[in-house]
Amino acid sequence: MRAILDKLEKKFGNVCIPNITIYLIAGQVIVLGLISFNRFPVELIILIPERVLQGEIWRLATFLIVPSTMNPLWAFFAWYLFYLMGSALENYWSSFKYNFYLFIAYVATVSLAFIFPYYPVANSYLYGSVFLAFAFLYPNFQIHLFFLLPVKVKWLALLTWAGYALGFINGNGATRLTIVGAVSNYLLFFGTDIFYRLKSANWKMQNKARQVTRSAGPDHTCVVCSKNSNEFPDLDFRYCSKCEGQQCYCPDHLRDHRHVVK
Repeated sequence: MRAILDKLEKKFGNVCIPNITIYLIAGQVIVLGLISFNRFPVELIILIPERVLQGEIWRLATFLIVPSTMNPLWAFFAWYLFYLMGSALENYWSSFKYNFYLFIAYVATVSLAFIFPYYPVANSYLYGSVFLAFAFLYPNFQIHLFFLLPVKVKWLALLTWAGYALGFINGNGATRLTIVGAVSNYLLFFGTDIFYRLKSANWKMQNKARQVTRSAGPDHTCVVCSKNSNEFPDLDFRYCSKCEGQQCYCPDHLRDHRHVVK
């Protein structure tokens, strides 16, 4: 994916909106202000595919500036986090790649929405993918919830994934498709990294298990040559029934050994 993005950036690097996070927040601020003064019916700008098919095509863009909450305090906190994380991603990747990340989620969300055209589509899952990307790249970054309680974003990301999972399990078809569309960009950008991290974690667990086994001592050791089951796990160690005690032998010494009699 990175190689593809690099090639696209070389050809279309200028086709992007720098500081797009600021513009999206500004749009939400304006909408919330108009709604607060009862001068704007939000129903006119949310994404309802069936209305788009009837000619209200502005909904394809305006649903992006619908505030996630109508409470000014919560909205300010959400905007603060969105600006912080969106700007960090744009600085980490580039304006083009950050725009492309949002664009993938946008196209997937809108496209899948038309499968259930009568259901309104929220933008919360789409913007949630920005948080998930930030948490993947900066897992130990601390956020002060309510500007007081420090919490690492990796734990909040786990809660977010849990919420997405519950939404997918308990939600209707439209909700499920919205979740799939919103995280499609995350999977495309980080899917390979996640695979190799899981593979590396599995290897570390197996290696640790082998180390624990070695430190605990071998299960079987030949009393003649001292070969053991840790160093030679494929050998078939046996115990002689004619010897006194638990006398273990490797295949080379099982038949020609001298029996131990006490």
